[in-house]
Amino acid sequence: MILEYIRYRIPENDAAEFEAACARAAEPLSRSPFCLDFELSRCVEESGHYILRIRWESLDKHLKDFRASEEFRAFFTEIRPYVDAIEEMRHYTPTEVTGIGAGTPRPPSLYEWAGGREAFERLFHRFYEIVGTDELLAPMFADMIAEHPHHVALWLGEVFGGPAEYTAHHGGYENMLGHHIGRAITPQQRRRWVDLLNDAADDVGLPADPEFRSAFLSYIEWGTRIAMENSQSDATPVPHAPVPHWGWGMTPPYQP
Repeated sequence: MILEYIRYRIPENDAAEFEAACARAAEPLSRSPFCLDFELSRCVEESGHYILRIRWESLDKHLKDFRASEEFRAFFTEIRPYVDAIEEMRHYTPTEVTGIGAGTPRPPSLYEWAGGREAFERLFHRFYEIVGTDELLAPMFADMIAEHPHHVALWLGEVFGGPAEYTAHHGGYENMLGHHIGRAITPQQRRRWVDLLNDAADDVGLPADPEFRSAFLSYIEWGTRIAMENSQSDATPVPHAPVPHWGWGMTPPYQP
């Protein structure tokens, strides 16, 4: 990814037409498969100064592929009258110095929305109570240690944006993977696990809003299908990976 900055100095009486020309040029620019995004900004202190920022897939994609395209010809037709007004036109590559300020609105994590550590502890305490009476799943967990519900609560809490305690104290992804190797989980067992966890979520009063439950179930479906695949005798699972992190996806938290 590469950033192009084009700095213009535009006389006040030409500003309206310049912005209109850039708006027309935006149409072919937005059609280019080599352009990621762009924006035109106007200086507050000196209104005749503009910056056009364009994010390209790569330097070659801009200088070679885009400039050989029909989209470039249409783009340049609109901005050609303002070439002499360019004061700088350079490409930049981002550094590792980046961040998000405290003033940027941030939705709560799924962990926070659910109620934090106590909510996940309640969830898995109740879940394994139900599992213990289920004829399909009880045999799978007959040798479960007493701390198992707590460990799974830490795993899911970390996945949903909580503290990275499972990684720090319980072996992270590699340890969780080891619990599934050779288990030969069946599709019926996987589906029952999902269904009972949903029942437990209802029982302990996890948030029932559609946004949270869709994100919650999205991970549960994904995670249990991965676990089932990794449990088969012919599986070749990824041996090392971070604990996955799951967010809201397409359904951000509901704001009344």
